[in-house]
Parts: sequence; C-alpha cells; structure tokens
Amino acid sequence: MNVDALQLLKKTKAVLTNSHFVGTSGRHMPTYINKDALYPHVLETSHMGELFAEKNKDLDIDVVAAPALGGIILSTWTAYHLSKLKNKEILGIYTEKTPEKDQIFTRGYDKLVKDKNVLVIEDLTTTGGSVKKVVASVRKTGGNVIAVCVMVNRDPKLVTTATVGAPFSSLAVLEVPSWEAENCPLCQQAIPINTEVGHGKKFMEQHKNFSHNV
Repeated sequence: MNVDALQLLKKTKAVLTNSHFVGTSGRHMPTYINKDALYPHVLETSHMGELFAEKNKDLDIDVVAAPALGGIILSTWTAYHLSKLKNKEILGIYTEKTPEKDQIFTRGYDKLVKDKNVLVIEDLTTTGGSVKKVVASVRKTGGNVIAVCVMVNRDPKLVTTATVGAPFSSLAVLEVPSWEAENCPLCQQAIPINTEVGHGKKFMEQHKNFSHNV
C-alpha cells in the first residue's frame, strides 16, 4: 500500500475545512472529518482496514471491537485483513450506545469478548470519550484490551495512552482546535453552524434559543 489514512480521507472528500462544525462530543471546530464520505467507497474503506491491520499485526489479537455506528465498518474490515495477515479467524464486533450514552456490548457479543485479547479501534477522537467507554466495556465483560488504535487523532495532547487507559496509537494525526459552545470563537464571530455535515443540526435542535454571537 502506498497510501496513508489522510490520503484516503482526502481522496473521498472526507476532510472538510473552513466552516463551523459540531463534533460528536458537542465541541465546535473549524475542520471536520466526515467519515460517512469514506464508507461508501468500498476499496478505500478496505484499504483503511488494511492500514489498521498492518499497524497492529504483531499483536496477539482475537477480536476487533469498535463503537457503533462508524466503527462497525472499520472493525469488520480490520478483522478481515488481520485474519488474512495472521492466518486465523479474528472477529469483528461493535458496541452500541445506550440512552445514557454509554457503549455496551449487545447481541451476545459480550460472550465473544470474554477471556479474549481485544483490539479496540475507532474512527476519530477529539476527547477520546467513546473509545474509553469501549475499553471499559471490554474489561467489564472479562476481555483483555491489548491495544487501542484510531483512524485520526484530532488532539494528540489530550488523547494518549495515559488518558485512554490502554496502549494507544493512531493511523494519522490531524490537530484540530475545538471549543465548548460558550467559548467558541466561531460562535463569537457569528459564523453559522454547519447543519449539513456533523452534529450541527442536532445541536441547533437541542439549543433552539442558541445565539451564534455568544
């Protein structure tokens, strides 16, 4: 492979700049990685899974786990390529978000994790919140988190091995500043929130009286 993670994302027009986005965490940012633009392109998504597999091929892995929804596709492709590289079946599973915003195993997947070595992967991290919840769920169900790997780490100072609580790495780093709404300079400049991509529409629905010029 002669392509890296950011090249794959840029090729599929998944890296968006010069706008006012809201991320999964609710933080505001000027650059957004729209992973949903990658996933329809099967070849490029397969390549992304191959990058995950290559980076972690020397680890003793039984299962790849990721948070839904975006992580489902990545866990499947990563497990597929790891299975080929290691010449054994490696399972690809996922956690699901609860109403309390936790990440738990359903569908009997907890039984596939118990006593197994698990590679936890994620598409993007800003605060690392989702991936930490998956790590906790793996351990709660009796699995061993062998490593955590993300597609793009947007805050390498905040999201580290120490903060995630497990050996951590990323395929790429794209540092993007992000702010809570009340401290957002984009809001202070009255730049409209992008409601087409990211979580801006949901943010605006939840904050109907929100003023851009806070």
